Amino acid sequence: VLDERYLEYRIASIAYLFDRLDKAGVPLLRPAGGHAVYLDARAFLPHVPPGDLPGQSVSVALYLEAGIRSVEIGTAMFGHTRPDGTQEPASMDLVRLAIPRRVYTQSHIDYVAEAVAYVHALRHTLGGYRIVDEPKALRHFTCGFTQLPVATASAARQDARMPA
Repeated sequence: VLDERYLEYRIASIAYLFDRLDKAGVPLLRPAGGHAVYLDARAFLPHVPPGDLPGQSVSVALYLEAGIRSVEIGTAMFGHTRPDGTQEPASMDLVRLAIPRRVYTQSHIDYVAEAVAYVHALRHTLGGYRIVDEPKALRHFTCGFTQLPVATASAARQDARMPA
């Protein structure tokens, strides 16, 4: 990790992914990090209220559409359930695309950029999520969710396919 050539390559890879997503119009947290790119889930899904977990929705869609594992850093992680069952939102809803050290090739990074842009193009078909079961502590690790319906989702998904 202390090899300056490696650090330059790593930071360049993150900047490359950030730039590709930015050019595709994907809302991002600025500036790019040194180990990850953060998607702004509230701007990504402006039609999904913060209490309906837009970060969870983007993260799930990335996994289902392209097999990309990401993590929601927002209301599921830092919010809490009020006594009436609604969510007290976190200050932001982000999705972290962390890039492990020395794992991915350039073609992997290109695939992630294409897949995120693809999910972003389908954003109007994504609904929110609700927490249906949660532990008292660290709920984001083991809570259960249910997907909230979106009227246009199934029709739009039938016509759209992830590029090969």
